Amino acid sequence: MDYRKLGNSGTVVTKYCLGTMTFGAEADEATSFRLMDDYVAAGGNFIDTANVYSAGVSEEIVGRWLKGKALRDLVITTKGRFPMGDGPNHLGLSRKNLREALDASLKRLGVDHIDLYQMHAFDALTPLEETLRFLDDSIRNGKIAYYGFSNFLGWQMTKAVWLAKANGYQPPVTLQPQYNLLVRDIEHEIVPAALDAGIGLLPWSPLGGGWLSGKYKRDQMPSGATRLGERPDRGQEAYAGRNAKSATWDIIGALEETARARGVSMAQIALAWVAAQPAVTSVILGARTTEQLQDNLGAVDLVLTAEEMETLSAVSRPAIGDYPYGASGMNQRSRKIEGGR
Repeated sequence: MDYRKLGNSGTVVTKYCLGTMTFGAEADEATSFRLMDDYVAAGGNFIDTANVYSAGVSEEIVGRWLKGKALRDLVITTKGRFPMGDGPNHLGLSRKNLREALDASLKRLGVDHIDLYQMHAFDALTPLEETLRFLDDSIRNGKIAYYGFSNFLGWQMTKAVWLAKANGYQPPVTLQPQYNLLVRDIEHEIVPAALDAGIGLLPWSPLGGGWLSGKYKRDQMPSGATRLGERPDRGQEAYAGRNAKSATWDIIGALEETARARGVSMAQIALAWVAAQPAVTSVILGARTTEQLQDNLGAVDLVLTAEEMETLSAVSRPAIGDYPYGASGMNQRSRKIEGGR
């Protein structure tokens, strides 16, 4: 599996990361162990979890699996921010909550430090300086090696980068956003901000909740256990963003055609497209079964041609207005080297 730098740090991780949101919920402990075993056997070294996944159970499962493992071969990341209790100080990015959340995560994982600690979402009530000072302190006292964000907007990430710089704190190295062929709005502000700061993106939901795996058909309602339940049209609207329903099916159709031509699964094509995008460090794989993971891992050596990339990018390009992200706005932010309008 290919290696990439973890954002602007000196640590390297594999192009695909194993997400553990299903652990303790859709995947029991035995299945979760097999998923991690299979992922590492395929060359993966990057495992992502969070304290809120199954109310801490995901971290506990990862911790039990880690016992006896060569930790130097693995990069472990977890997150804090969302509620782990009912009190007003049981959530957020305050020093008080993060101190307790980090210590609890370390205990559940059974480790003395976390390689990458991510703020799971922005906190409008806590001064960003307070959060960054805590994270810098945690790096200095050896509890974490690096920190990053998840679900931050472009301005929030940029503000954090420059506050860290101004105060002499260690800078963030990653951002974990939703990104896939159906959800591309991060390309307007978040991707440019990440490129400017040298921050690596760790896309979650690269298969759009299953829509890009070929699971759903236009003329067939899914049945059984699906993340979108028995009403995939609702999920379609959620994952399609500004794209109309017909455009969503156009994307799925182009994906299916590309997969058929290459003789691989739709999921593998969708994953390869995300992995090839600017600023992307590692794509998070979320699997419930070993069969799903094995199919996803088929994307490890898959590189799309320039023509395939352009076809998928063109059909999935979100509808935007002329300003500020359309042609009119873009023309005002660029210029020809030879001058003139």
